Amino acid sequence: MKNLSVRMAGWSAGHPWRAVAGWLVFVVLCLGAGIAVGSNPAASEDFRIGEAGRGEALAADGGLQQRPVEHVLITSRSGPLARDAADAAAREVVTRMRALPEVRTVADPVRAADGSAVRVRVTMEGPELDGKKHVDPLLAQTAAVQERHPDLRVEETGSPSIGKGVDKLRGDDLARTELIALPVTLVTLLLVFASVAMALVPLLLALTSIAASIGLSMLASHAFPDAGIGTNVILLIGLAVGVDYTLFYLKREREERARAGGSLSPRAVVELAAATSGRAVVLSGLAVAASSATLFLVDDVIFSSIAVGAVVVTLVAVVSSRTVLPALLALLGARAERRAQRRIARGKTATRTGRQRRTGPGRATTAVLAVVAKRPAVALAATVAALLALAAPALSLNLTDLGRETHSRSITAMQGYDRLTAAFPELKAMHQVVVRADAERAPAVRKALRDLARDVADDPRLNGQSSLATSADGRVSLLQLQVPHYVSADAAKDSLRSIRTEHVPATVGRVAGVEVAVTGDVARYADYPTHQKEKLPLVIVALLVVTFAMTVWAFRSVVLGLVGVVLNLLSAAASMGVLVLTFQHSWAEGLLDYESTGSIGSRVPLFLLVILFGLSMDYQVFVVSRIREAVLAGTPTRQAVIEGIGRSATVVTSAAVVMVTVFASFVGLHLMEMKQIGYVLAVAVLLDAFVIRMLLLPALMLLLGEANWWPSRTARRPKAPAEPLPGARPQQATDDLGTVG
Repeated sequence: MKNLSVRMAGWSAGHPWRAVAGWLVFVVLCLGAGIAVGSNPAASEDFRIGEAGRGEALAADGGLQQRPVEHVLITSRSGPLARDAADAAAREVVTRMRALPEVRTVADPVRAADGSAVRVRVTMEGPELDGKKHVDPLLAQTAAVQERHPDLRVEETGSPSIGKGVDKLRGDDLARTELIALPVTLVTLLLVFASVAMALVPLLLALTSIAASIGLSMLASHAFPDAGIGTNVILLIGLAVGVDYTLFYLKREREERARAGGSLSPRAVVELAAATSGRAVVLSGLAVAASSATLFLVDDVIFSSIAVGAVVVTLVAVVSSRTVLPALLALLGARAERRAQRRIARGKTATRTGRQRRTGPGRATTAVLAVVAKRPAVALAATVAALLALAAPALSLNLTDLGRETHSRSITAMQGYDRLTAAFPELKAMHQVVVRADAERAPAVRKALRDLARDVADDPRLNGQSSLATSADGRVSLLQLQVPHYVSADAAKDSLRSIRTEHVPATVGRVAGVEVAVTGDVARYADYPTHQKEKLPLVIVALLVVTFAMTVWAFRSVVLGLVGVVLNLLSAAASMGVLVLTFQHSWAEGLLDYESTGSIGSRVPLFLLVILFGLSMDYQVFVVSRIREAVLAGTPTRQAVIEGIGRSATVVTSAAVVMVTVFASFVGLHLMEMKQIGYVLAVAVLLDAFVIRMLLLPALMLLLGEANWWPSRTARRPKAPAEPLPGARPQQATDDLGTVG
């Protein structure tokens, strides 16, 4: 009985045009359904984490939640600020803004202490996260005032305008990376296949898989709200795995076609590829999806969005490889046969099979494997030592939630933000002490909060400015303290710890029957990395279990399961060490176009671990499948290791080049966290493909010998011939590692 992969491939190859039409209909339906239903963006409450999130919930209960706020800043273009002109411009700003339906309140103008600037605070209607959607009318009014006062600089900045600028910059960056990644990927595939048609197939399937996944992710957002990065993840992962899975399948189909020398029909060749590489693709896809799903354990809307995007696009890529890809291969195979027959009819007996590129290892791979085979223990020790040396800098990993001040200054609103915080440093950050109690305790709560404000009035880490608000029902009170430091500054973080551990217990903490939490800009910045660090061990354990279980299931070997875990840990640790060495220091700032913050984005390690563990399984499954296939055919394990890695070297190298191209294109992004993610994934793939799979894996498997297959004994004795596929050669061995699906 042929397994499900072979049956599906056989049907697709036998009905190619139906399969192609069915796939296109599937893509259109997915995308159309997503557009029709629309996406469900995450709301403010979905982002609440830790004590800061609890404080936001308390404030929202009393209607005191943060709202979108813009500041219109008026400064001089040169020389001292003309007071009368600035006041006139400020009055015009107030009048125009108060007339807008998007505006909730407009505060009176405030002059900087040194007289160099005037600002107008504008509070918008609606939730905090919705401000960037409705900020355009405010920006238009600011531009109108600027036009009427050309001698002044009238500009607008704030969370809504900065958020809008960040979104635009991200979109522009992604468009540019696509312009780079797609042509480079196509050139790579042309070099691999020396055929335009064969090179276009992986790219087209990846792009259609991405389109279908975007539609499906929009539907999924109604269960898992989209934090705004789902499409980014789909593009990042979809192009990489989509091309890889197709590449694995294509290379095996080409190899089988060359080996058959025209004696097999295109459908039989496709079925042979499905029985081997087709199954490896399914296992790889399931491994990536399972690894990505561990991000749900983080209990964070951002990582849930990442998980949804990665899982959906990976599974869709697997579906395309099992359905439409065999049809395309059969069509291309039939086309090649017709061309060969026409050449024969014209008297040209030479066929293209005589010019096929060799399927064996290249000279470099042969030389490396020869060294490893001669001294596997030395190769193992040297490689492990090198990886541990690369991993060493990770011991000084400093995780932070990259603050607003790290955004690119190419964003116009960020230029205004710098001038605003220079003139009004108290606007850099703030603490909010939120208290909820019965209404009859409101006087005691307000007194305690005033005592707290008095206690910190002389704190040099704060600026002494505070404001107190109470909800209409008297149940919720909020004390806001201004912090004249960026959220990443030590003074800001120290002041947060002092308020939480000293001042709150000494004041509000003495009032019976109250709920209290400290939130605000600094608390958000501090609590998010803490949450990630708390969840990191859980995710690592889950990843190790998934890697072990998937490997044991694929190869019926506990030893190989342990090998996969160890190799993935070494690869991830070395990659993280390189990331820390690069971005926590300044030596590569000019090369990679960044300014070091001395830290790594708090989301980067979790994203790296999950995606790397999944993608590493691609190579692990594909390479070990070739080795086990040879062992099942009766080849000794030592010889099978060398042959399997040698035969898969070309496709692994090609797949790695494609992945590195995709990931490296993200290094050019202006957003620091995306830059770090692209960089570390590119490094991780290089290490995994060229160090782990070419040096460490063969050395370890050569030393383990027959123990690789423990406790299974099926790989250690010759297998009975499997039922031949239609049109297959009697001596062709197929993979009987189990049934998928």
